[in-house]
Amino acid sequence: MHQSGSEPAKHGRISKQGPGPVRGLLVEAAWHAARTTGPLRAFHQRIAARRGANIATVAVARKLVVIAFNMLRRGEDYAFGRPALYREKIRRFELMLGAPRQQGKRLTAAGRTFATVDQRRLEKELAGQSEAAYRRLVADWTATGGACGRDTGARIQRPSEGIAARQATSP
Repeated sequence: MHQSGSEPAKHGRISKQGPGPVRGLLVEAAWHAARTTGPLRAFHQRIAARRGANIATVAVARKLVVIAFNMLRRGEDYAFGRPALYREKIRRFELMLGAPRQQGKRLTAAGRTFATVDQRRLEKELAGQSEAAYRRLVADWTATGGACGRDTGARIQRPSEGIAARQATSP
């Protein structure tokens, strides 16, 4: 988007700036995020209904970059992560890199055990609840007229200070 001064915003096409392989990986990650239960899927569906699936996928890719940047900057974990799934992936990577297999051994509580079916189901339900919470948030935005940060102008009735305000209040 390019905007200067008080002119209306000019929306352009999706740019092809940045390294192509990185953009490709981000788009693939966005496709996966759009299929997985959670707030990113709700975001994708909301944008896809208005603008189309391809533009929604690129919007999710951009949102992933913004989330990753803020996580690195603040030193935080992803708020909607699924710990059991994360542990399973880490263990798979360890095994691929040559970590010893511990078949038949019970691992410590520090956590290298695979999640039970109940744990995965509960985490998926929690992700579904966060997706529903995102949908409610968007519904509240649209009900108040301030959807997506768009200012409808309904709040700005008259000037609040300066000469214009005095002129508006004087008979």
